[in-house]
Amino acid sequence: MPRKPKGRKRLQVSNSDLGFQIAPMIDLVFVIMLFFMAMAGQVKVERELKISLPSGASEAVVVNMPDEQIVEIDELGEVMLNGEALDSITSKELPNLRENLRRLRENGIASQTPVMVTLVSHEFAPYARTVDVLDALAVAKISDVTYSVSSTE
Repeated sequence: MPRKPKGRKRLQVSNSDLGFQIAPMIDLVFVIMLFFMAMAGQVKVERELKISLPSGASEAVVVNMPDEQIVEIDELGEVMLNGEALDSITSKELPNLRENLRRLRENGIASQTPVMVTLVSHEFAPYARTVDVLDALAVAKISDVTYSVSSTE
């Protein structure tokens, strides 16, 4: 019979699944918790900021908003004030436009609000018609004029 050596034991290796390891997960949770605890001291709390918020106004301040009117010139040369056609296409003097602009200026002076006019001209509108409208604005003594060109979109 063969003899077995003394002191040596044979290890049996099994390929069994070790399962879910909880120790590495606990380590990870502690590291994340440590990170958030360290960063909590760096964040400024909103109530500690020295901010003065506006409160109810003690005085009513009157703000005069400008009264803006829109004068449009279409591609045929028709002139419209706030979407309403005033004079015929052949009228060079534009008497209705001049009268309306004069009344607008007088109302602006009475109410102490500046009158602003935006002149929107179609890109194919006759240039002479734009000059006629600018002349009407000059006669009405309106100097706050913005000029814009509309496209054919």
